[in-house]
Amino acid sequence: MANLPIVIAAVCTLLALAGAVYFAMSIWAARRFQAETKATIDAAFAPPVSILKSLKGLDPHMDAAFRSHCVLDYPEYELLFGVQDPADPAALLVENLRAEFPQRNLRLIHCPEVLGLNGKVSNLAQMLPQARFEHIIINDSDIIVPPDYLTRVLAPFAQQDVGMVTTLYRGLPGNTLGSRLESLGLSTDFTGGVLIARAMEGGIRFALGATVATTKSVLRGIGGLEPLADYLGDDYELGARTAASGRKIELAQPIVETALPDYSFGGFWRHQMRWARNIKDRRPAQYFGLIVTFGLPWAIFLLLLQPRAVWAWLVFLITAATRFAAAQIVSRDVLHDASFEKNARLLLLRDFLALAIWIASFLGNTVEWRGLRFRLRKGKLERRD
Repeated sequence: MANLPIVIAAVCTLLALAGAVYFAMSIWAARRFQAETKATIDAAFAPPVSILKSLKGLDPHMDAAFRSHCVLDYPEYELLFGVQDPADPAALLVENLRAEFPQRNLRLIHCPEVLGLNGKVSNLAQMLPQARFEHIIINDSDIIVPPDYLTRVLAPFAQQDVGMVTTLYRGLPGNTLGSRLESLGLSTDFTGGVLIARAMEGGIRFALGATVATTKSVLRGIGGLEPLADYLGDDYELGARTAASGRKIELAQPIVETALPDYSFGGFWRHQMRWARNIKDRRPAQYFGLIVTFGLPWAIFLLLLQPRAVWAWLVFLITAATRFAAAQIVSRDVLHDASFEKNARLLLLRDFLALAIWIASFLGNTVEWRGLRFRLRKGKLERRD
């Protein structure tokens, strides 16, 4: 037992240095993504596209998100909004947009059937047959996009082997600590992991809910949307099944923005736990490997055990320097996240909370979503009374 502190210090040293390597890889992956996505866009390739949005209730900045889709610089597209309840307040917002943008093809579609526990997929499956065009884009209701969004997202489909395109996104934080922590995590943890996966795996094998662009033919080839109606991570499943079918998934250059709610701390914790347990359930080996992403907490634990050791301070400085450099490069240079400088001082708190969430995620398989509790089994939701 006398050697236990030494053993723990050794483990913390290894994990901290592994974290420094991971952060360096994040910088490398970010630079690689920037270099590989600077290709000139072929303006002649502009297939008509249907954009599908499943709605339930109002989200922060939803009006700005919808408006950004109404002023896109693209020859031909349509916007389909699906609601289960015609009295949903989001439906009135769509009707107001139709009056404001009469030249834009906007349709509100009633989706009365409940095909599974994932209401978003249930709506999308009922909307898809009404889409006019072969190319399809699915994105969340709170996503704000740039004017050249469609041009850049659809450009990779000029390659015959591309079956799906997705995009990175940054958070537009609210005023609460939980909202700011969520935004910081998207910019520094989540995005870095996606870029490393892209670089190490020769591409990505999943999609992100901020943008899922594909075709009706690809969707038919993977069995359609209906089989996903009980899955929590429908975007992940769509990407995984597309990759399994032999089609490439491209990560396109446009960075979109998601408006984050004013989470209470409890709301922030529940949202993070839902994400964590879903990833643990679907990619368990990779999820366990996230232990190295908490390099800064491991380095601080090392200092608490060896406060007078020069080598411990050296490990800490190396880890801290690479952590903050990676966070800044991914946030500033890749995502162009204007909120990072303001929230950077919360990075240490964010890292310790991320470690706590990672540990807690192994203690069960229950998640909360839209006020209901579910169990997760192989990606599927099961009601828990």
